[in-house]
Amino acid sequence: MKIRMIALATGALTAAVLLAGCSMNGMSGDDTSSPSESSTAPFNDADVDFAMNMVVHHTQAIEMADVLLGKDDVDPQVVELAQNIKAAQGPEIDTMNSWLDAWDAGGMGGMDHGMGETMSDDDMAALEAATGADAGRLFLEQMTIHHQGAIDMAQVEIDEGENPDATALAAKIISDQTTEISLMADILATL
Repeated sequence: MKIRMIALATGALTAAVLLAGCSMNGMSGDDTSSPSESSTAPFNDADVDFAMNMVVHHTQAIEMADVLLGKDDVDPQVVELAQNIKAAQGPEIDTMNSWLDAWDAGGMGGMDHGMGETMSDDDMAALEAATGADAGRLFLEQMTIHHQGAIDMAQVEIDEGENPDATALAAKIISDQTTEISLMADILATL
């Protein structure tokens, strides 16, 4: 019993030290996109619209990736791309939702999937029905259009937004997704 209490106390002390270290790292100024800093930085309606709409847009990209990843006989390059899209866009969704909370702007926006920046219900149904190589090809074609919509939305944020973290994320989205569009064109050429 005494050994168990010592082990528990040691574990609690270790956790406290680790948490204190994490807190100190956050205070060093290295994390320029923390919700608390973003909430004190200026923002405008364009920033709110960007975050709300991009959360919806990224959510659909992850849904598309999940559909693709649930299929068999898909080219490994396409599978890897879908995994990378999920890995990149999930944390961006979390970041944008934290901004919306800090700005008291609510969560996911109500962007219509028929606005051109996202896939329609019919597009999503076609992806769900496709199999194998056809699914991979359709995913690449649809995601290219989807990425172009994100680039257009991000450019509006750069042109009209005020929040430095939001405009920095918009620039990152443009860079990342332009690179992925080029990669998707290269993969499509080999299928």
